Amino acid sequence: MTDSEFSDDLKWTPEALAKLKNIPYFVRGQARVRIEHLAREADTEVVTVELVEQARIEFGH
Repeated sequence: MTDSEFSDDLKWTPEALAKLKNIPYFVRGQARVRIEHLAREADTEVVTVELVEQARIEFGH
């Protein structure tokens, strides 16, 4: 899966990207979509570690 498969209107902090890479590859794409959805709901253009953690909690992991 490449970054080009995702929208590029959101920026990811290096820390958030590092956490994303810790997610198993077979659910990473789904997780990224959910995280970016949370960012849009929060009306922010930057995905932070906090958003990644929020999504992780929602996924129950």
